[in-house]
Amino acid sequence: TSNKNGIFFNYFPEINDSEGHPSSSHQALKGTSKWATSLENLLEDPEGVKRFREFLKKEFSEENVLFWLACEEFKKTQGKKQMQEKAKEIYMTFLSSKASSQVNVEGQSRLNETILETPHPLMFQKLQDQIFNLMKYDSYSRFLKSDVFLNHKKCEEQEENPPEAQTAAKRASRIYNT
Repeated sequence: TSNKNGIFFNYFPEINDSEGHPSSSHQALKGTSKWATSLENLLEDPEGVKRFREFLKKEFSEENVLFWLACEEFKKTQGKKQMQEKAKEIYMTFLSSKASSQVNVEGQSRLNETILETPHPLMFQKLQDQIFNLMKYDSYSRFLKSDVFLNHKKCEEQEENPPEAQTAAKRASRIYNT
């Protein structure tokens, strides 16, 4: 299944305690904590995609994630005419030798517009996988060390633990630990 942005979601059964309540030791990760577990988790979250795009733009490689997202959206396209139109748009934007946001994929020189004549939902899958692996083993690890990611993580932590709550907790621990 996928969300309205065309990004795949992986579903895992919740871990429950003996009474059927979600186990507190397996709280669902959110935000940067979830993004840091895998590129797949990052790409599931619209905010994660936004931050990753921001980072890739600075690295002059935003076209990689845009191509990946376009391929995800393409897989859901219904009807041959719409599929041909979207396939042509993807080809002209990312794969053609004259593409405005060309991605660097193996076998690019052999690609030509004849692939657009018989479109099918997985026609870009191999190329999409190449780009995913490029992002996963290259830019994703740099993203996790970037200011874009670290600043967002810091903001999240401040929202979860406002300074006044921390000082009250410290005061309480000083009172009771003397």
